[in-house]
Amino acid sequence: MAKLNLSWRLLAPIMVAIIIALFPSPSGLPEHAWLYFAIFFGVIVGLILEPAPGAVVAMTGLAIIGVLSPWLLYSPEQLAEPGFKYTSKALSWVVSGFSNSVIWLIFAAFMFGTGYEKTGLGRRIALLLVKKMGHKTLFLGYAIMFSELLLAPVTPSNSARGAGIIYPIIRNLPPLYDSQPNTPGIRKIGSYIMWMGISADCVTSSIFLTAMAPNLLLVGLLKSSTDVALTWGTWFIGMLPLSILLIILVPWLTYVLYPPEIKEGNQVPEWATKELEIMGPLCRREKIMLVLMIAALVLWIFGSDFIDAAMVGYSVVALMLLTKVITWDDIISNKAAWSVFFWLASLIALATGLNQTGFISWFGHHIADSLSGFSPTAIMILLVTLFYGLRYFFASATAYTSALAPMMLAAAFVIPEIPLVTFSLMIGAAIGLSSITTPYATGPSPIYYGSGYLPTADYWRLGAIFGVLFLVLLLLTGLIWMPLVI
Repeated sequence: MAKLNLSWRLLAPIMVAIIIALFPSPSGLPEHAWLYFAIFFGVIVGLILEPAPGAVVAMTGLAIIGVLSPWLLYSPEQLAEPGFKYTSKALSWVVSGFSNSVIWLIFAAFMFGTGYEKTGLGRRIALLLVKKMGHKTLFLGYAIMFSELLLAPVTPSNSARGAGIIYPIIRNLPPLYDSQPNTPGIRKIGSYIMWMGISADCVTSSIFLTAMAPNLLLVGLLKSSTDVALTWGTWFIGMLPLSILLIILVPWLTYVLYPPEIKEGNQVPEWATKELEIMGPLCRREKIMLVLMIAALVLWIFGSDFIDAAMVGYSVVALMLLTKVITWDDIISNKAAWSVFFWLASLIALATGLNQTGFISWFGHHIADSLSGFSPTAIMILLVTLFYGLRYFFASATAYTSALAPMMLAAAFVIPEIPLVTFSLMIGAAIGLSSITTPYATGPSPIYYGSGYLPTADYWRLGAIFGVLFLVLLLLTGLIWMPLVI
């Protein structure tokens, strides 16, 4: 049965690509661009079904297009130009994603996350917040939010952050109050804590550019398609009002809509105190890690005029190696970082090909024509809401961003009245915030859902409520604040 399931998932992307390719190209779109899109869409289906790791799927798509580049990547007119050598150009295109600065920024951020994990600094920060704020259940919710907030800028995998650092800590808290999953005591405190865990992960994923790999994928897609660059500082400032509102509202609103039965107690601070005693005092490597992270954040926010964000990350990683915060073996053995490195570079190259063949321009004009009766503001609201709502159909933030973001950017790009950077920030915020809607939307979702503290009906109900709230606040801050700071 497992072999049949794998075979189906392997054949589906191939069949989808072939079926699309067999249809005649739409009016106004060159045939080679339509054939390119067929392969691209097949890759997206592969990312959704995952017959192989995402990096393998994306690299396979690149290889197919590279080999068949005379029929997929270039028009007959380009091939007929004197001295045009598609062989070398195709190879340059295949590896072009690896020279994108976004790729190196995400890789550096993964190394920062490794430093947090190896030194124990991330766990210490979370335990300190729980110790200081855990006397009252509402404040414990804020402690979870602040723990995610402090880890998010340097942990580009929301799964590593939420499921790898925060969840292992907070899963120990409910039993301290005899709140066990699938028992009458589930709502004593456990349900509140677990919903706060996934909510905080989704909120912080949208606040920082380096908090989630698909954020950087969006920036890479934007730059490859339009030459518009979004910096770390621009992202942070643009999200600031939305971030503040969500950080303040979410723990309190969870407390109101999904109230815990236990409102206060000393068990959590006492447990956190014991865990910190076991860890001992702040060690040399933790201190170095803390200084380096503060320096990186300061340069990311204020230094974009004189040093590239990726260069900051690259330099800090070098310092981490020199000061032995991490080792070279830590870098070469980080499978998650290398996996993201390859699939992100491959997807950016694939998106560049969409633009190079003219598909993005054709699609953008087609959408713009169909929306010609609406105002630019109405179009922005419509596109962002559509992008946000379609999250219900995706179980992967990467596939979601890869499939839909290029199309949304294409539609906005051909309408001059739409501020492209503002629109891109709104799309970027939607990637993280829409993850709250379903128990399968992003990596940590199944972990928290599977904890036993969030019954299915409760998860879908809260996901809908918080999902709508997040979208409304996103639209309001996006239309009012973001244009003022860009």
